[in-house]
Amino acid sequence: MTITVEGYTYRYGEDVLAVDDVSLAVGDGEFLVLAGANGSGKTTLVRGFNGLLTPDRGTVSVNGRPVDDDPVAARSAVGMVFQDPRDGFVAATVGSDVAFGPENLGLERADIDRRVADALDAVRMAGRGEERIDELSGGERERVAIAGALAMDPDHLVLDEPFTGLDWAARRSVLDRLRALRDEGVGVVVVTHDLRDVAALADRIVVLADGAVALDDADPSPAALAERGVRPP
Repeated sequence: MTITVEGYTYRYGEDVLAVDDVSLAVGDGEFLVLAGANGSGKTTLVRGFNGLLTPDRGTVSVNGRPVDDDPVAARSAVGMVFQDPRDGFVAATVGSDVAFGPENLGLERADIDRRVADALDAVRMAGRGEERIDELSGGERERVAIAGALAMDPDHLVLDEPFTGLDWAARRSVLDRLRALRDEGVGVVVVTHDLRDVAALADRIVVLADGAVALDDADPSPAALAERGVRPP
């Protein structure tokens, strides 16, 4: 159960080279932190993991299958939580939003309901399916977004700057869930510019700079991180 990226290159228009010939693999059950300064290409890279972006050059495969061959399978295997959770919401209430992905897989209603209940329980939102998303706090919205990804029963979960705007209690809740996912064998990719919360969970840290891999290390030194615009733990 791997994500394999080979020679990934992506441009915005003629002049902006966002990701430049990146190759890497995310192993089965690996907790990978993808770090880098703002504008380093992190989000552009991970949005190719499940076909939200198609590279201008290079390939992305999920579990041995090219994403372009079966985007639906890729999006089922790679759950994505956006930097602003509101970008991913498609329904007015918590339960309806979390159910949206499984419904589009064509699952039986009983299976959908079970997935929704399990996902909400996992993020400590059990029993709140009827609440309106626009009335939730920022931390609660982040947890709903994670629940929506978990309801797809993914092999990998990708979270783009999941701690932005969260207070400490909400950050702890999200961190606890990420730790549990790691222990359950789910592959996790966290995109961030600040390693304070996640370095202790990481099997490996990959740093992007100017759209290219600048560092790939299980235990990089604080100096090496700071040199590349990443806040060390």
